[in-house]
Amino acid sequence: MGTQQLESVPEPKYWHLKTVLSEALDSDFTVGEILPNERDLAARFGVARATLRQALEQLELEGRLQRRRGVGTTVAPPRVGVAVGAEQHVWPGAVGDAWQPADCTPAVPPAAVVGILESGDDEQVHTVRRSRVTHGQPVAAELLYIPTSSVPDLSAIDAPSGPARARAVLRELQRLDLDGQDSAVELGSARADDARELDRLPGAPVLVVTTRFFAEGRTAAVSIATYRADTCRLTFGDSGGVEIHHDPERKAS
Repeated sequence: MGTQQLESVPEPKYWHLKTVLSEALDSDFTVGEILPNERDLAARFGVARATLRQALEQLELEGRLQRRRGVGTTVAPPRVGVAVGAEQHVWPGAVGDAWQPADCTPAVPPAAVVGILESGDDEQVHTVRRSRVTHGQPVAAELLYIPTSSVPDLSAIDAPSGPARARAVLRELQRLDLDGQDSAVELGSARADDARELDRLPGAPVLVVTTRFFAEGRTAAVSIATYRADTCRLTFGDSGGVEIHHDPERKAS
């Protein structure tokens, strides 16, 4: 295929290139196909490699491309539909919860979480790590921070670590009467631990959902769930819940 030159346009060159590349993904490539290297792509479209990288990064942010370890840049599949919120407030680990507990360890939470929990700077809390898989694909990783005051009877449970300990913490948490919860969503970058668990590269775009659970007039737990931005699209319904829907405009070639 010959070199394709870009017309002079008032918008940033990388943004126009992103549009051209998006059309090429629809017509010239199939889902899962590996893109040519940056040098060949830059030559094909007649742009500098720096401009190409900006366009590729934007397409990755929009979920059109995926960077995979040891593979390269591939055409992304359609987004996967995953329900995040529920119409009624429920504790993590309740019946029907799609998250899988992986571990539970005592640890001092990040400063931002300390502020939400109003705990001491050096106070350890139960840190539950959970993961979520849809259609065999990892889509989210979660850290759930639970103060010892929220699960005071946990010391009697003989489950020192691992998934059993995580399930025990969640069972004890559900003994509290849940007063309510609220969530906030923001765009972020995958940290090394999250990237490894989500099969992404560090720094890849992610959606971070922070949820506070209230009981007895205080914050009883904080969840920080990290979703793959390339596979998830969040929408908000009248119920106040958050859902991730399949993108009907994206078709597999």
